Amino acid sequence: MLIVISAPSGTGKTTICKGLLFSIPTLKFSVSYTTRKPRSGEVEKGEYKFITRDKFQKMIENDMFIEWVQLFGDYYGTAKKTLEDAKNGNYDLLLDIDVVGGRKIKELFPDALLIFLTPPSIEELKKRLILRKTENKEALDKRLAKAKEENKQAKYYDYIVVNDKQEKAIEEIKNIILKKKGVLDIRNVV
Repeated sequence: MLIVISAPSGTGKTTICKGLLFSIPTLKFSVSYTTRKPRSGEVEKGEYKFITRDKFQKMIENDMFIEWVQLFGDYYGTAKKTLEDAKNGNYDLLLDIDVVGGRKIKELFPDALLIFLTPPSIEELKKRLILRKTENKEALDKRLAKAKEENKQAKYYDYIVVNDKQEKAIEEIKNIILKKKGVLDIRNVV
């Protein structure tokens, strides 16, 4: 099963994804490729595979991505091999991708489960982005404008979950996934 989590930057999707991976042992994370520089605490092949623009371009030319997008001047993409590995390994795959990628996945894989994670409000999102201390004023304004646009895409997702409290959001998404799999009790997954 393919599970897509999309959310505006700063909503907490990385933390939510980590919580899901911990609570659902059969779930594996799809590590995306990106041309952006690692943030503090990010490690290679943890959140992303960090590569050069030239390498990313070559991967596009060689049709190696199932989906890719350019956001805020950097490229992000999901390799076809990642999905092939999940299919061959017979495990569920969790993708943390933007709304453009999410819609592309749904188009190619209609059975994919798309979950849109939203902050409680734009004001709360702004606070989270400021606390993250990764953007200057101009970048912050761009991310907030992008968030408003992304929120309009939530209607194309199977579920919308508000991340007002992390544990609650993780539990809600876990239950959505288990329901889709036909598993009522987490103990049946192990």
